[in-house]
Amino acid sequence: MAEVKELPGVMVYGKDADDAMAHAQALALRVVADRLDNGEAIPALMFSFSLA
Repeated sequence: MAEVKELPGVMVYGKDADDAMAHAQALALRVVADRLDNGEAIPALMFSFSLA
């Protein structure tokens, strides 16, 4: 499991640590793009990805 602490709710599972990290990074980019499209504020563009 991997999560992006700066984006609540961005938590994903993968078949291994590398897969989970790749999924977390992809989802984080989608969330940021969606927020920008909707004119919402986004946290600083410095994300920390962690494995659980």
